[in-house]
Amino acid sequence: MEYKDYYQIIGVDKDASQQDIKRAYRKLARKYHPDVSQESDAEARFKDLGEAYEVLKDPEKRNAYDRLGNNWKAGQSNFQPPPDWDTDFVFHGDSFTGGHASNQKFSDFFETLFGQSGTGFQYHTSGANQFQMRGDDSHAKIFIDLEDSYQGANRVLTLNTTVMGADGQPQLKPRNLNVKIPKGVIAGQNIRLKGQGLPGINGAQSGDLYLEIEFNPHSVYTINAADVSIEVPISPWEAALGAKINIPTPTGTIELKIPEAISSGKTVRLKQRGIPAKQPGSFYVIFKIILPEKLSDEEKNLYQQLQETNNQFNPRRQLAW
Repeated sequence: MEYKDYYQIIGVDKDASQQDIKRAYRKLARKYHPDVSQESDAEARFKDLGEAYEVLKDPEKRNAYDRLGNNWKAGQSNFQPPPDWDTDFVFHGDSFTGGHASNQKFSDFFETLFGQSGTGFQYHTSGANQFQMRGDDSHAKIFIDLEDSYQGANRVLTLNTTVMGADGQPQLKPRNLNVKIPKGVIAGQNIRLKGQGLPGINGAQSGDLYLEIEFNPHSVYTINAADVSIEVPISPWEAALGAKINIPTPTGTIELKIPEAISSGKTVRLKQRGIPAKQPGSFYVIFKIILPEKLSDEEKNLYQQLQETNNQFNPRRQLAW
């Protein structure tokens, strides 16, 4: 996927004010409008301008886009956004959605960053000259620890929302929230905080805040939906003779029996010991045989004897060598 430098497309510096961006866009939009431009690439340029302006005119989209950093250049084709680029960042209404007013189809780059669906708004009249409109819903991505999902937790989270500064630049404003992490939540699910979105107009109901769950990287466990796995090193003699070893799990240490003659990569599944979701996941133990970093002469002799005793054993016999 190609990275797009929206500032370069519109022809402004990264510290340009919202008014500067608007003026630059209007100037280039007139120049490259397909109905009037004689440029051979006018339609493509006009489309890129519309996409760039869709992001940079919106303080929330712009602030989020700026988070991607300065290490990318326009035209680089192997761009993938960091998994936590939009963490703890609040988007309101269509600002997180790609719910742009036009029917223009934007690039994969845009859709990857802002492609979720919005929830729209509701309104009704109240009295002769007043109307009420429900506040926009807000969206944010938060990272939690795996243990929070196993046990449930109450956390104070700091989210960042965007406001316009006196200099016309979007600025982040922190907001602290007390959030209850429900037991059994998995990545991709949303926690709904009713009434914590944008306020309504003329006393209408406030929108809701939706927190999308992701997990912090874990030093021991790998998470896949509701399943959790751990890679456990074992010695060659434990693999050959079998053993009982202690295995750490998110709910405490358990004793597990290693069968005799187990191979590296063998997996043991413990049902319903994964994340306690509506459909509980499994806990997988993956064994990995590890040799000592340095063998003594005696150990080498023992392995030599083992080799001579098992000279008919060929672990590669199924390979076409």
